[in-house]
Amino acid sequence: MEKSKAMERDSIATARMLSEALPFIRRYDGAVIVIKLGGHAMSSDQAMDSFARDIVLMRQCNLHPVIVHGGGPMINAMLEKLDIKSDFVNGKRVTDKATVEVVEMVLSGAVNKRIVQAINRQGGKAVGLSGKDADLIVCTQAEGDLGLVGEPVGINAGVIDTLSAGGFIPVIAPLGTGLDGETFNINGDTAAGAIAAGLKADRLLLLTDVAGVKDKDGDVLTDLNAAQVHKLIEEGVIAGGMIPKVQTALDALKQGVRAVVIIDGRKPNACLLELFTTYGSGSMIRA
Repeated sequence: MEKSKAMERDSIATARMLSEALPFIRRYDGAVIVIKLGGHAMSSDQAMDSFARDIVLMRQCNLHPVIVHGGGPMINAMLEKLDIKSDFVNGKRVTDKATVEVVEMVLSGAVNKRIVQAINRQGGKAVGLSGKDADLIVCTQAEGDLGLVGEPVGINAGVIDTLSAGGFIPVIAPLGTGLDGETFNINGDTAAGAIAAGLKADRLLLLTDVAGVKDKDGDVLTDLNAAQVHKLIEEGVIAGGMIPKVQTALDALKQGVRAVVIIDGRKPNACLLELFTTYGSGSMIRA
């Protein structure tokens, strides 16, 4: 009897939650949502399946999710297995010819297809590609002694628009092609920001392994503008690995993305909480 009452309470709570989500579902009808997937959300089959269900639900609600993924730990493991040394400068991988071949094999192969399969298992229609396909991401060589690391200078948004219009969910590996046909490795956040800008996305969601941008007391800042972000960087409150993430956000906002949210990807249903609830999730940065 008690179990039956508990199930009834859960059902009522679920129905109420769905009802309260309706205004947000209507708000995002037809919206392009670019999601950078990395960290905890890729760490286990259970986390991947949960993420995939969220993405399929978003597509069923007529949102247009576009996934850009990383894969640093998987690349590291393969480089170690092949006894190829890999160095980093300011958080970016120095990429020579041997390294970029491994990066492409891992990202476009095992990692990309794992995400595609997870989404398809949940009833979605995911299609995997890299930034090299149809010159989706055109790059120049990034500054510094980083080797074959690319800086996006052009996005062929028509490729993604065509897939989305057909009901497909693009899953994109962060590789690009150079003006002379070279293959470039691109930082995942940078690639996601460039794609979001090229699509003039309504939202760019950056899934991370932290709760969001924090103030000097360690509390998460839920709503920020560009001026506040610059001030926090100057004061040293935003530091370390958070700097490139907020810089990606600022660049995307300058190029027409409506808002960027840095989200804790460790939280179950983090994307749905951000989009379909009043509470939201993580730190939103607006222009």
